[in-house]
Amino acid sequence: MHRAFILLLVPSFAFAQGTAEDYKRAMALREKYADAVAHPTVTPSWMGGSRFWYRDDLGGGKRRFLKVDAEKANQEPAFDHAKLAEAYGKAAGRKVDSDRLPFDAIELDGSTVTFTVNERTWKFDGGKGTITEERRTQPVAPPAPQGRFGPRRGQRPQGDDTGTRSPDGRYSAFVRNHNVWIRETGSRQEFPLSFEGTADDGYTRMFWSPDSTKLIGIRRTKGGDRTVTYVESSPRDQLQPKTTTLPYLKPGDPIPQPKPHLFDIKSRKEIPVSDALFSNPWDVSYEHWTPDSKRFLFLYNQRGHTVLRVVAIDAETGKTTAIVNEECKTFFDYAGKLYLRYLDESNELIWMSERNGWNHLYLIDAKTGSVKNPITKGEWAVRGVDRVDAEKREIVLRTVGVNPNDDPYHVHVARVKFDGSEFKMLTEGDGFHTVNWSPNNRWFVDSYSRVDAPPMHVLRKADGTKDLELGTADISELTKRGWKAPERFAAKGRDGKTDIHGIILRPSNFDPKKKYPVIEYIYAGPHDHHVPKRFASYYGRQQMAELGFIVVQCDGMGTSWRSKAFHDVCWKNLGDGGFPDRIAWIKAAAAKFPEMDLSKGVGIYGGSAGGQNTLCGMLAHPDFYTVGVADCGCHDNRMDKVWWNELWMSWPVGPHYVEQSNTTNAHKLKGKLMLVVGEMDSNVDPASTLQVVNALEKADKDFDLLYMTGTNHGAAESPYANRRRMDFFVRHLLGVEPRR
Repeated sequence: MHRAFILLLVPSFAFAQGTAEDYKRAMALREKYADAVAHPTVTPSWMGGSRFWYRDDLGGGKRRFLKVDAEKANQEPAFDHAKLAEAYGKAAGRKVDSDRLPFDAIELDGSTVTFTVNERTWKFDGGKGTITEERRTQPVAPPAPQGRFGPRRGQRPQGDDTGTRSPDGRYSAFVRNHNVWIRETGSRQEFPLSFEGTADDGYTRMFWSPDSTKLIGIRRTKGGDRTVTYVESSPRDQLQPKTTTLPYLKPGDPIPQPKPHLFDIKSRKEIPVSDALFSNPWDVSYEHWTPDSKRFLFLYNQRGHTVLRVVAIDAETGKTTAIVNEECKTFFDYAGKLYLRYLDESNELIWMSERNGWNHLYLIDAKTGSVKNPITKGEWAVRGVDRVDAEKREIVLRTVGVNPNDDPYHVHVARVKFDGSEFKMLTEGDGFHTVNWSPNNRWFVDSYSRVDAPPMHVLRKADGTKDLELGTADISELTKRGWKAPERFAAKGRDGKTDIHGIILRPSNFDPKKKYPVIEYIYAGPHDHHVPKRFASYYGRQQMAELGFIVVQCDGMGTSWRSKAFHDVCWKNLGDGGFPDRIAWIKAAAAKFPEMDLSKGVGIYGGSAGGQNTLCGMLAHPDFYTVGVADCGCHDNRMDKVWWNELWMSWPVGPHYVEQSNTTNAHKLKGKLMLVVGEMDSNVDPASTLQVVNALEKADKDFDLLYMTGTNHGAAESPYANRRRMDFFVRHLLGVEPRR
């Protein structure tokens, strides 16, 4: 009776959780699940326009090579694997298994297979069954890098006298002493075009007009000189510490500001251009001369990111016109939702905008700036543009949210005409789609999966018609090893209307009759959504769950790729972190799944922006989030890099920066907190974490600090810090002392 009474007093989740066996199993998960999936990917290596080969991984280190003929809708072995293994084994003087051939890539030419092992190249004649070693050849240099939209006429000089030649070959423009100079090709005579350039405000890029009569020079101010100095306390090569100093602009700092200047080559004079339409640039980009040399166009992104303009400069008069003028009350997500394509043949632009509340494409008259028509529309978003065919006047694009019955983050591929007609989905199947097009764009390989469904691979024609099923990943061995798929879950957010999507991960020895504390893995960076959508045999969060927790992850409001209103929640408001949605989602999940125990509060952890979110959640919602580990957090947005923080928190720096700072609010801490930071963090200034430490000390708050020597960003992902993080949750959320 006495023993039974004692058992009744033990917390419901204290059954063999956080034990040495749990740790052993958790630490072995990645290796346990590795190489357990057969046919996980199809990555085509196209041979011409209609044939390709790919390596088919069979699991357990085995593989084979297959070839596909799209014209014939046929798939077969690329060669006789047994014969090649036998021939190569004799030549190499060792036994070679036909399903473990020691190379990853091949070249196919009829029945001839060329492959390389240890820098020795071999050619196997499948018809004769013979093999010969080829002479070594020098690798072919990769093509020169191009701009985002192809080669750029303008070039970035590497130093004084580095020139860019005019289209007619008569001149070279170069920078000398921060000013623009011209050199005549024949006579080598040189003369200056500008005189006002200085070290703090000099010329950089230059763009010739197609007729070689005009030149645009981009003059750029230097910007601020803020630096961050790191002390490496324990360098490997010496006893004494080392210091490293990096340039590091922060919100509100002076930034480099580029502005275009127009020059006439014949008169050797500058044509004045008013900067009224681009007076405060964050950036000037997408520089473009019209083919008739009459106008120079560029994209102006205003600091604060509330104004985007496509500006045209008249080459004769210097007069400026705003071809596209977008002004927004919140922000333009230039980092993730910017697309501009010049269509010179038809004097049009393709422009991406969220002006109607969703991310879509518009066709714009490049002369007048008027919108000719929306190319896409609806309560869904364009995820990206894959290809524009100006001749057919059609676009291949990636979409999210078109099918209201799908997860709104699942990517599909579609095609649409410039006038918005003939919109057609080219992919089908419930999942996240990734495609690989043939060089002639007549076929594409479509691979799609979900976190709870293995990849399927299909060869499709350009119109989306299924041509050949290439196979489905086999996860039978993975499930035999104890793998359990994450569970997808959706619940209403703060408004009671909008679906919030996430996943639930349980330990591999999960027992639905028992109770498990809940931990949220968080990353609420507004630049993307962050819940995984594609299949993987292992997610890092599974390791934490294996100790006896249920780990959850969701994307709350303020993250990207839903509506503009959904995204705008983050504007000047990173402290929100989507927590009203996250808390509602977790409570809804716990109501559906009684094994989720919230009685001792919820744990929370994340790194970088997720580190900021972790501590913010504990400070703003202390009765819900009671245990947290915050890694390398940008805890005060004034302390972090300028571009990321000004994009979401805006410019100029206002009181909202101070009000939402974890340093400002550190005195509100109630729960159990561990802070992790790497002393060499070059992404987020380590002082951001240490200033939180200072504030906690002044507020007389108990907390743990793990200061990782010689470690950069993501310190908590190192083996030691990861183990300490696991211990922290076992100790404070499970309520037992870790046993390893």
